[in-house]
Amino acid sequence: MSGMHISTGSLPTRLTLLIVGLFLYGFSMAMMIAGGLGLNPWDVLHQGLAHRTGASFGTITACVGAVVLLLWVPLRQRPGVGTVANIVVIAVSVDLASAWLPDDASLPVRSALLIGGVVINAAATAMYISAGMGPGPRDGLMTGIVGRTGWSVRVIRTGIEVSVLTVGWLLGGTVGVGTVLYAVAIGPLVQMSVWVPARRSRPVDLTSPPVAGRS
Repeated sequence: MSGMHISTGSLPTRLTLLIVGLFLYGFSMAMMIAGGLGLNPWDVLHQGLAHRTGASFGTITACVGAVVLLLWVPLRQRPGVGTVANIVVIAVSVDLASAWLPDDASLPVRSALLIGGVVINAAATAMYISAGMGPGPRDGLMTGIVGRTGWSVRVIRTGIEVSVLTVGWLLGGTVGVGTVLYAVAIGPLVQMSVWVPARRSRPVDLTSPPVAGRS
């Protein structure tokens, strides 16, 4: 996703982008869950674990994020403020939104929740990436492996997502049309969601792997 801009604005502006973006990200996850038509690969895993353990979706999201963060140690990745905020804010917002959204809606409403969830997810992703305050645990795992192995982002990202999707599906997570829609649409939608004016930001090519250890 080349052409994304990372904010060089004031700290309050960047923190606002980060927190609002992460809150909306969690809200979009809850929308897709309520839609019941399929989740993105990581959320299939989260839902499967939630079903098996009885813990809330947000709790599982935070726990998985913390475990993934531990995997950064041998990869020599360093977390940023955004990394920790990613774990906490998304976990809280997805549980809050899930308690508010309907779980027995009609198919048209569920379809609207799915489509709206994917669109909001893309916009939220653009917001917290634009803040430039550290990758989320799962993104950092990907870039860390790329930095250590020299393999392409495409190979590593695909391998990780296929693995978590498979495990999540075996645990009972929801795989469906929403999973396919997310995979196809999320890249172009994030690319279109440029939140920070170019004159106050610097471009970054998200198709190129960051240097290992960079937050």
